Amino acid sequence: MKFTLPVLIVLLSTLAVLAENVKISGRVIDSEEKPVEFATVRIGGTAIGTNTDLQGNYNLSVAPKDTIEVIFSCIGFKQVSRKLIDAKGEVTLNVLMPSESAELSEVEVIGFRQNINGMQNFDAATLRTSPDVSGGSVEALLTTMPGVNSSNEMSSQYSVRGGSFDENSVYINGVEIYRPQLVRSGQQEGLSIINPDMVGNIKFSSGGFPARYADKMSSALDITYREPEALELSGMASLMGASLTFGQNSGKFSQLHGVRFKKNNSLLSSLETRGEYDPSYFDYQTNITLNPNDKWSFNLLGNIALNTYNFKPADRETSFGTSQDAKSFKVYFDGQEKDRFETYVGALSATYKPNRANTVTFGLSGFLTNEYVSYDISGEYWLDQAGTAGSGDSDGIGGELGVGKYMEHSRNRLKASVIQAMLKGQTVIKRNNISYGIIYQHEKFHDRTKEWEWRDSAGYSLPTLPEGVHLIYNLSSKQDVAANRIAFYAEDSYYFDTDKFYLTLNGGVRLSYWDFNKEFLASPRINLSFTPVDYNRWNYRFATGLYYQSPFYKEYRYAKTDPLGNSYIELNRDIKSPMSLQFLFAADYTFRMFNRPFKITTEAYYKHLSRLISYEYDNLQINYTGTNDSKGYIMGLDAKLFGQFVPGSDSWLTFSLMKTQQTLNGVKVPLPSDQRYSISLFFTDYFPKFPKLKFSLRGVFSDGLTMTAPHVQRSESYFRAPAYKRVDIGLSYQLVGAPTDGVRPYNFWRHFKDITIGLDVFNLLDISNVSSYYWVTDVNNIQYAVPNYLTRRQFNIHLYFSL
Repeated sequence: MKFTLPVLIVLLSTLAVLAENVKISGRVIDSEEKPVEFATVRIGGTAIGTNTDLQGNYNLSVAPKDTIEVIFSCIGFKQVSRKLIDAKGEVTLNVLMPSESAELSEVEVIGFRQNINGMQNFDAATLRTSPDVSGGSVEALLTTMPGVNSSNEMSSQYSVRGGSFDENSVYINGVEIYRPQLVRSGQQEGLSIINPDMVGNIKFSSGGFPARYADKMSSALDITYREPEALELSGMASLMGASLTFGQNSGKFSQLHGVRFKKNNSLLSSLETRGEYDPSYFDYQTNITLNPNDKWSFNLLGNIALNTYNFKPADRETSFGTSQDAKSFKVYFDGQEKDRFETYVGALSATYKPNRANTVTFGLSGFLTNEYVSYDISGEYWLDQAGTAGSGDSDGIGGELGVGKYMEHSRNRLKASVIQAMLKGQTVIKRNNISYGIIYQHEKFHDRTKEWEWRDSAGYSLPTLPEGVHLIYNLSSKQDVAANRIAFYAEDSYYFDTDKFYLTLNGGVRLSYWDFNKEFLASPRINLSFTPVDYNRWNYRFATGLYYQSPFYKEYRYAKTDPLGNSYIELNRDIKSPMSLQFLFAADYTFRMFNRPFKITTEAYYKHLSRLISYEYDNLQINYTGTNDSKGYIMGLDAKLFGQFVPGSDSWLTFSLMKTQQTLNGVKVPLPSDQRYSISLFFTDYFPKFPKLKFSLRGVFSDGLTMTAPHVQRSESYFRAPAYKRVDIGLSYQLVGAPTDGVRPYNFWRHFKDITIGLDVFNLLDISNVSSYYWVTDVNNIQYAVPNYLTRRQFNIHLYFSL
């Protein structure tokens, strides 16, 4: 039969139209025949791809061709590739993915694992590339996430979606961690309690976290320390300190030890207050695991932190104001400050796993802190108006605004202990994953506070009273208190999938009782995740719950004044836990661009707040009123773009909008942690021709906090500090590393897995950010806010090695 050319073209076109796409489906499992969830399944040479669901199932459609290459990849597993020859119709392709035994720090992808049960996973390997003054801390990484803010680079404290520093729960190996209570500034704080060299897994939630986490209103950070795979030794040395990590694993017994030492002299020397800085921060941590058999496991977690801060100030000169209203503040100091913070943490747990469906853990933990803040500092200051032509000062000379003296005194000591006993369990019944636990906590506080401040302006003591010399501020405390808490939680995670959608539902309740105020709390929480099958690049989440902020010691202290004007601390036994009714709606969209994976996440939230304990920030110190005196709300929108802008290198850009409001004394005002906008960037890159040379950048631009004058409530007056702007960069070069051909040279350097040298530039743009204000009052009781600036541009060199 003969065909003319037009007829042949029509026939070929018809066959092309009638040809159906190849429908590929199957299941991905690991070596233990467990489903590999959220593995990436893609077609080689195209942008077509999908992710496996919670049961490891997947399906996708592709145009037919002679050879179709299907590539399977997932964090922690070796990449698997399968080729389909002349595939047609529906094809079932099941795959087993073996575990990855090689190091994955250069190829792991953060964020593509779905946000399940309100918790998001982060890659611990990113910590080592983060350029920050704390040396790659978890908290510094978190502050680049949407809704998380910190306006002090020397501190590990952070606020989440309008909450205070104290509204964030932190766990290490399932043990709740507490921070020192008397820290007033980043200079005192030292090292974060989380050792980044020992971190194996990071889970974080900025809202909608499940019932297993404690009564905090803002966030939950869950850290799991890793178990070493074999004998290992690594260390880091820089101009600001050093660290050493040792690990060993014999199969049934593993141990990991970390030692850190830090000296911030060079960093603190960039502050405007000049003097003799002598800080010393030491930290030792251990994580020991014993697995005698398949059913039993024992874990020991230990931490010793010894931080001292000695300082003899000499002088300070600060220029502030605007070009039309410039002022100069000069102080000469005398005296010194000596602070000591000792923290001890110990936890022992035993886990019994009778079968694959049931796990029970019993644990004991203890937290001890011994804090002492002592200073006697006096100063003579001059506050001048700088002369500026055209500003009303015709001769351009300026004038004196205030001259005075002051003296500050403190002898504050706090000893605290928190002892916990807990029983936790987990049971899997078909599609249900049930978790439960009961926690008993005993806490004791020994508080001895004595601090005062005297001021003299132009020869007049403030306050100016005819009967004698008075202090402008004084406070004393002599409290000993013990209390008990008990909590119970139960939650169920239900996984459900159909041919239309995948669904994950987590619902639970947390019940707690505190005998200090005889308060009983019930906290229900629900988290829902939904993924449509036909649009599986989209994932939708909804969460709601009633969250409480169970007060810790600082929060239920309040100041009273006797007839002589002396202030002293009392404890409020009628205090109630602040309450937050929260709603969250989120959407995730994954896509490929430049043949690389990307993900966009948006979250909208609303928090209705009641029974709030109002507070004010003074640098890092939070001063609570100790009473339930306000209510309000927080609402906002967070967005994040995450992906590999260059292959094998993870980066993200975040943007946040937020509005807060509290009603205090009948006046509507913003919360102290109100930051209306925030933009942050974490970017990593390498040079294709020099893959061992890497570049990283961390940038933050966020709105300033709202502040008040000392001992003044914001219902009377408040103002907003300048925006926080900071860029840190890091450049590193790997001197010794894994060879590209897999064969190590037989010489001395074969003993090293990695030797990397790096250069960091902190505060690249040399911006003067404000941490707090020093208030000067003249004889007319006019107050001037003199900014306390944070660190300026600094350089740091570091060397890292691992064996």
